[in-house]
Amino acid sequence: MIWPQVVKDRIKSGHDRELVHSYPYRSACPSTVWSELISDATTDLFFAGYTNYFLWTQVPAFPDTLRRKAASGCRVRFLLGDPDGEVTRQRESIEDVALTVSTRIRITLEHLDRLGPLEGLETRFSAPEDAINHVSLSVFRFDADALVTPHLARLVGHDSPLLHLHKRGDDGMFDRFSEHGEELWNSAVPKRS
Repeated sequence: MIWPQVVKDRIKSGHDRELVHSYPYRSACPSTVWSELISDATTDLFFAGYTNYFLWTQVPAFPDTLRRKAASGCRVRFLLGDPDGEVTRQRESIEDVALTVSTRIRITLEHLDRLGPLEGLETRFSAPEDAINHVSLSVFRFDADALVTPHLARLVGHDSPLLHLHKRGDDGMFDRFSEHGEELWNSAVPKRS
């Protein structure tokens, strides 16, 4: 054998090649990872977390970056949960924390409103029938990279794990999670003014 089994066991050769890094907590992912992925994206920024509020504290100069990205032709999308939706109320009861889910969504909406009208920036609420699928899995996409958080039981997003994926081929993990986000986006409703 040219490659001993011990080497084969350490080299990623299938769809696991798309897994760049895993973190036991979303909050363990360095802010530099978020900043670099956002900064390096040229065509598509898709923030499909249920609340997305943490981006304004995690990513330095986030509003300026969003403006710059949109002005350069990058598509910027935010998919949020409906702050008045039934799934939001249910999740608030489950999490039972002072900074409620609806408050976190409203923080994001306030920040987005502060950006003013911005061509290339779109905001939608997940459809009521899809909200349960949205609240349980966050997908943040930056061109061919994604950060994915499957939410665990009663934990808030920052206490759930995070996977950093990079697309290396078709039908891999990146595509699977990307398709999940796109399906939610396609049935989502435009943000109310």
